[in-house]
Amino acid sequence: MGWFRRDRPAFGRATGRDCSRKSPSYDADLPTGLPSLDAGGRRGLVSTEGYLLCFLQDTCCGVVRFVKMKIAYFDCFSGISGDMTLGALVDAGCDLAEIESHLRKLTVPGWKISAEKVSRRGFQATHVKVETSDAQKHRGLTEILRLIEEAQLPPRIADRASRTFQRLGKAEALVHGSPIEKVHFHEVGAVDAIVDIVGAAAGFEQLGIDDFFCSPLNVGAGRVDTAHGNLPVPAPATAELLRGAPTYSNGIQRELVTPTGAAIVATVVTRYGAQPMMNVSAIGLGAGSAQLAEQPNVLRLFIGESVAREVGAAEAVASLDEEIVTLEANLDDMNPQVYGYFVERALEAGALDVFTIPVHMKKNRPGQLLTVLCKPADREKLSELVFHETTTLGIRQSTVTRRTLDREIVSVDTIYGPIDLKIARLNGRILTATPEYEDCRTVAAEVGIPLKQVLAEAMYQFQKSNGVPEVQNEVQKEVQGDVQNDIEKSGKKAEAAGE
Repeated sequence: MGWFRRDRPAFGRATGRDCSRKSPSYDADLPTGLPSLDAGGRRGLVSTEGYLLCFLQDTCCGVVRFVKMKIAYFDCFSGISGDMTLGALVDAGCDLAEIESHLRKLTVPGWKISAEKVSRRGFQATHVKVETSDAQKHRGLTEILRLIEEAQLPPRIADRASRTFQRLGKAEALVHGSPIEKVHFHEVGAVDAIVDIVGAAAGFEQLGIDDFFCSPLNVGAGRVDTAHGNLPVPAPATAELLRGAPTYSNGIQRELVTPTGAAIVATVVTRYGAQPMMNVSAIGLGAGSAQLAEQPNVLRLFIGESVAREVGAAEAVASLDEEIVTLEANLDDMNPQVYGYFVERALEAGALDVFTIPVHMKKNRPGQLLTVLCKPADREKLSELVFHETTTLGIRQSTVTRRTLDREIVSVDTIYGPIDLKIARLNGRILTATPEYEDCRTVAAEVGIPLKQVLAEAMYQFQKSNGVPEVQNEVQKEVQGDVQNDIEKSGKKAEAAGE
């Protein structure tokens, strides 16, 4: 859990260099005055003043905060809403008066905010209530962003609040098929929703939170009344905001994750799953407005400092582990034509991966071991799909832990045009780079050249643009020769056409 987990590290020579640098991930400066260190070709870690410098040979490949990074973990077993988030922040130690002082800079009329201790199924929690007499329920995204800008809030508060509304605006635009500039918020355009979102951003800043993590979200079930009519839970905008996040429902007939809560989570959270390793300093319980018969209607918010262990460089900023579910079934009597169809259906339903392994089964029959990997929230849905679409009579289920590398898509310019590559990093270092197959396949088909030629050209240009020494293998040499021939042929054709 370090400074460069989501963005590229600040690579630089360690010898004679001050490692002070801006961190795009957290909008905060790395410490100034770190000593100039001569790595001397060493591999490993050098710690100084609570920071960790990672060295590979003589290159400083990043700075990792030791235990000073403030993090928050949302435990959304009863969902999340704007008022629950504010309540959890106040319960964890935020000064409501300070939050209100920021909110009063917004030019929105007729509201007041208060907090009180309440009981939710035996749990004491804080309920923050926003009362408003403002009759304007509908506001456009442009108007809300202008209100935030004109309020001259501290930069990180304004940035988080604006990004939350922009994220919400994109979801609404996608759901309704309209340009984002024309999006008008209904329930979340009202004063109480604006206060919830901006107030949450102010609370995060007051507690000095740098990074956010979140559990799988219980979205609830049933239907909810909205400005667009009676809709299923989760509402369309909420579902869009939570795309890619682990969600589930335990059957409670109520909207547990509101659009405001979903927008906050979608904007600030960087990782979902189990609680990360942290030294917890405060726990806040934010109460929802309703009493649930089944369980406490509260959001738990854990505040604390990240824990880094002084280990080898390969573990210094290891990605978080997460739990996934393995579903297995042995099949020896299924039409092979069904496999391809099942794989398509399973991936559409949220499976992380689907594969088969040849096995020798009882009665000396050849068969297939079908394996489906999925998130815990998708266990039941995919188990049902296996029963419906295959001939198995039983499924073995197990929970396993996986560790993933940080991944992102980058584009490189090649002689054939831009091609995307998927790169993976460990501790900020690029370990693998793989050209996107579909991009390369399309280029190969359109230009009429071998696919391997496009793949090699994409890799060569990626290495070249990232400062990797130009050590070409035979395929790359062949590619560069073919590229030069293509250029010469194109030039001759252009000259002929000109004549």
